Amino acid sequence: MSIFLNFALFQLAWFACVLGAAHGAPWLGPLVVAALVAYHLRQVPEPRSEMVLLGIAALTGLAFDSLLVAAGWLSYPAGQWHPMLAPYWIVAMWVGFATTLNVSMAWLKGRSYIAFVLGAVGGPLAYLGGAKLGGVTFNDATAGLTALAMGWAIIMPLLMLAAQRLDEWKPAVARRVPTTVRESRGHA
Repeated sequence: MSIFLNFALFQLAWFACVLGAAHGAPWLGPLVVAALVAYHLRQVPEPRSEMVLLGIAALTGLAFDSLLVAAGWLSYPAGQWHPMLAPYWIVAMWVGFATTLNVSMAWLKGRSYIAFVLGAVGGPLAYLGGAKLGGVTFNDATAGLTALAMGWAIIMPLLMLAAQRLDEWKPAVARRVPTTVRESRGHA
């Protein structure tokens, strides 16, 4: 998949998540993200390790955004399973974001300082954009933006490290499987 297509598909998913939630259709974003993930997994050379990365991002997003909601700094208009948890559409957005880590953002691997700065600046800017479109409300803008900057400054390099480590990891199934009965008995 090209870098530009990957970036464009994530932007489409981001807008679907935010605008869907803002206009009473929080299910729209996760549907678009599901299509993005299906396409993405068909394009990557190691889908199993990529699925692990997507799962890590989903759990990270659920925990981080739920913390922001529970602290009362952010609130969302729709799609929450529980009032103290992040909505499902923002968790889907984190999964969509993770599809960029090994493609359009792969250049950040091994550049933790740049990932730190990009996270500290880009994370809050994305949420501000979401707020302008009606997808999130800052109940305490100073605390919310500070928490977002600090959180994303830590999360971004960690996600890039996870992407890099998972690139090196090969699932047991991907290891060489014997092609003949003779090889499987150790008589290669």
